[in-house]
Amino acid sequence: MYNLPYYHPYYYFYNDQPAYSPYRSFPIYQPEPLWVAPDAFDEDRQRQQLKDYGPEPFVINIEEAAERNRNFRTALWTGKHFQITLMSLRPGEDIGLEMHPNVDQFLRIEQGQGIVRMGKERNNLNFVRRVHEDYAIVVPAGTWHNLTNTGNEPLKLYSIYAPPNHPHGTVHQTKAAALAAEEHHNQR
Repeated sequence: MYNLPYYHPYYYFYNDQPAYSPYRSFPIYQPEPLWVAPDAFDEDRQRQQLKDYGPEPFVINIEEAAERNRNFRTALWTGKHFQITLMSLRPGEDIGLEMHPNVDQFLRIEQGQGIVRMGKERNNLNFVRRVHEDYAIVVPAGTWHNLTNTGNEPLKLYSIYAPPNHPHGTVHQTKAAALAAEEHHNQR
């Protein structure tokens, strides 16, 4: 007979049923997506340039993007209602004590370790936690907070602001550049 690979009676299973059964006259296949762009699974496309893609539809491996980022802050996606930024803190560096009166913030650490401090008052940061890879930090609006890298490697993270907190396309290579840009923005 002919050698038909993949047509063995119990080679594939779909929903715990054999994909091809000798008791059926047709095979059962898992449904295909209606349409997928030809380059959607191209590995080279997954290593996208780190820039602001908002407000267009966007897909990225966020862990890989956060680990690749070498800038203090890079806006990755800015929309009308929220923003995603990537951050990289050098050993001993911190984000800087800050408070966003009308912005909730979510941070996820992808590499490194640190200490997060939060509180309702600038001089009373009574919520202190050690954090490291895979930890999430939630900062409610109106909360003073700071994150310090306590490790000997860069602390890589991404942050989600709702609503957006930085201008579209923001890239700060260093903390000093970020502070200068914020000072310039506040003077306007």
